[in-house]
Amino acid sequence: MLGLRFNLPILFMSKNPAKKIINDPLKCADELFEGLILAYDGKVKKVGKRSMVLNELRPNAPALLVGGGAGHEPIYHGLVGKGMADGAAVGEIFAAPPPDIVLEATQAVNRGKGVLYLYGNYAGDVMNFDIGAELAADEGIEVKTVIIADDVPSAPISAKHNRRGVAGLVPITKLAGAAAATVDTLDELARIAQKACDMTRSVGVSTKPGSIPATGEPTFELADDVIGLGMGIHGEKGVALIPMCTADELAPKMLDLIFADDLPLGAGDEIVFFVNSLGSTHLMELLILLRSAKPILEAKGIKIHQTIVDNIVTCQEMAGVSFSITKLDAELKKLWDLPCESIGYTKL
Repeated sequence: MLGLRFNLPILFMSKNPAKKIINDPLKCADELFEGLILAYDGKVKKVGKRSMVLNELRPNAPALLVGGGAGHEPIYHGLVGKGMADGAAVGEIFAAPPPDIVLEATQAVNRGKGVLYLYGNYAGDVMNFDIGAELAADEGIEVKTVIIADDVPSAPISAKHNRRGVAGLVPITKLAGAAAATVDTLDELARIAQKACDMTRSVGVSTKPGSIPATGEPTFELADDVIGLGMGIHGEKGVALIPMCTADELAPKMLDLIFADDLPLGAGDEIVFFVNSLGSTHLMELLILLRSAKPILEAKGIKIHQTIVDNIVTCQEMAGVSFSITKLDAELKKLWDLPCESIGYTKL
């Protein structure tokens, strides 16, 4: 099944709601978006209700538009920048951007060479971006779509088109952004973005749920002695439970799921390895897990071209970690090595 989203807040409060320093819980998406625009220091501008676009766009070039719900900061809208996405359409907390916001973002990034939509595989996003593409077509704007579906535990290989888009979206957006800065046609941009998706796999685990600001309620329950395997970044609980364990025990379990998938990985392969916090897991734990994972990769002869250890794909205060692997060939490696700059990820 496609990942679910919470589209309407449930207006009740927990006896022990998650503490958040906010104003109106129902205005979080708008207010964080306004803050994000300010954080870009004049490099982006707000468009319409809740879209953003770079002020300096490469002329006469195909555009890269990303988008998704708020509440996962810094993605997706924190991945707009030089060598990254040209713009972003932003939804409510854990909700897809509606078609009118998708359209306003499409209009803003279009420079006459068409627009590529790049977003995660969730039912609401697919529906709303498809409607946005139809509205754009009515205005003569060509749109192509590439959907990110890197979450290995969420569906078997035979149904991998149903997998959710999770932390792999970071290396995928970086590669697609590098392509958008260099290629001249929408077809070529879409080809490279799809290739980046095809070469990326992720596995995540959770040790504590996140919450929705409107309610303060945890999105699922998780006992202290278990870990949720394959949780979703919109508060979906995992597809299975495993006993609480050490980093040295957990890292091989996560990597084995990626190794067992249909992306061949072996001696001589080069990868980008992304260790991501789901929100409240500290850098200490990420680094200890990296220490556990790297010898496993090295034993297979897999070379890590670059390691990313960061808090980029989040679910409020959810605790947990994900591993993402992007396999590089000569074309993708060249694109990866190009510099990029954004709030969420910068490569010098």
